[in-house]
Amino acid sequence: MNWEERLSQWRSELDLFDQLEGWAPLPEASERTGVSRSTLRTWYRSGQIRSRLVDGPHGPQRLVHVDEVASRADASPRIRAKTERVLGLEAQVELLRHRLAELEIRLQAVERTTTGFRPGNATR
Repeated sequence: MNWEERLSQWRSELDLFDQLEGWAPLPEASERTGVSRSTLRTWYRSGQIRSRLVDGPHGPQRLVHVDEVASRADASPRIRAKTERVLGLEAQVELLRHRLAELEIRLQAVERTTTGFRPGNATR
């Protein structure tokens, strides 16, 4: 392969990357948007979102446009409610982590004021 052929191939690859910007395989799109793979399949089969088939590392791979999936998911009350529920749970977990950290600090302060107690010493 000469230099000109390799340069031409490289430009073709760059053009392909530009064309695929915003596109993701079903598992990645599902993870990023919270929409199940089966729902994504239903949507692209019914023409609600665009998809394309490309060669992947393990054979043909279906890609969907992530922005379209997100827009379609926002239009679905059920999926929007599910996403809000998940985000709500994540927020609750974060608040509980914060409260636990505060309680650990308070417990350490109480233990320090207890006479004869030293951290790491099991006997008093």
